[in-house]
Amino acid sequence: MIDEGILSRTLQAALRRGGDFAEVFAEDRRTSSARLDDRRIEELVTGRERGAGVRVVAGDTTGYAHTADLSEESLREAAEAAAAATRASSGADRVIGLDRREAPRPHAVRDLPESVEKSRKAEVLVRIDDAARAAGGAIAQVSASYADSRRRILVANSDGVLAEDDQVRTRLMVQAVAVGDTGLQTGMEAPGLTIGFELFDEVDPEEVARAAANRALTLLRAQPAPSGRLPVVLRKGAGGVLFHEACGHGLEADLVAKDASVFRDRVGEAAASPLVTLVDDGTLAREWGTYAIDDEGTPAQHNTLIENGTLTDYMWDHVRARKEGRAPSGNGRRETYQHLPMVRMTNTYLLRGETDPDDIVAGTDAASTARSSVAVRSTPPPATSCSG
Repeated sequence: MIDEGILSRTLQAALRRGGDFAEVFAEDRRTSSARLDDRRIEELVTGRERGAGVRVVAGDTTGYAHTADLSEESLREAAEAAAAATRASSGADRVIGLDRREAPRPHAVRDLPESVEKSRKAEVLVRIDDAARAAGGAIAQVSASYADSRRRILVANSDGVLAEDDQVRTRLMVQAVAVGDTGLQTGMEAPGLTIGFELFDEVDPEEVARAAANRALTLLRAQPAPSGRLPVVLRKGAGGVLFHEACGHGLEADLVAKDASVFRDRVGEAAASPLVTLVDDGTLAREWGTYAIDDEGTPAQHNTLIENGTLTDYMWDHVRARKEGRAPSGNGRRETYQHLPMVRMTNTYLLRGETDPDDIVAGTDAASTARSSVAVRSTPPPATSCSG
């Protein structure tokens, strides 16, 4: 997206006031989406966003400026604006030599989203509507959406890093509403992977529709859940959001640094049952949070956060890891090129245990109100996973 010589000169301009670290992040994002509601295609949208941001760090102060113009002049102006925001004193010119680093792609993408006609994407939603309504006469409403994105990024920094990635994601979401004597119930299913339109070679839209519809129909017949404190057994894949919220965010180094985490200063201490080993893994091929590099140019990694119940580490971005004198973990992520990176999860999941799921259920006293427990066992793929 940007010539190496321009990148080097932009970084040099960014450090002219004496900053400690400078970075250029460029992004070219293409998106498309389609939405069906009440038997009609209501929306068919495509978009493109392209630009770059320049970050300068001086001590504990960070300056950031962004531009939609990737010319050398605009990049230099952004670099000077970011440097001025740090209020650093004048410094000597630094020559930035960039070393291109090739990060292996986690998997190949066959059908790029922009190569697929919009009519094929809309057709998927029509098939979903038909299949969901055919699941039962109680299905009164079906809504479905399709979305894809292709995100090309480039990162260059004053440590000499130059890296690129091409990230493709495709997702489908189906929501079915069933109406019965007990009122309204909703079922949802939303598969998505970091692949192109070939998603539909392995994800059958009709099966996704039936899964959402059957979930709504089942809820119509469901009995009210008992109240009180009860043991809970989570099936494989059901606890991703639980671990995402209860553990994942608390293990992000930016929240730890702000004293906004219960896990602050607890590395080496027991943080969970000895049965729990929690991993964040950006290399897990084709999962939603997978990539070759994060938004700071660090290769994706497999990071063990809790091992046999003991807190072993946090998730790190480049700047916070640099400040602590340690290696980043590949968790620096941005909303767009207009935003600074934050520490965020990739694919967070539990490693499998050795207890048979049927034994866990059989050994759980459903009538017990004296304690609350969560028992999880998995076989690959992971028991609970969540991409943040």
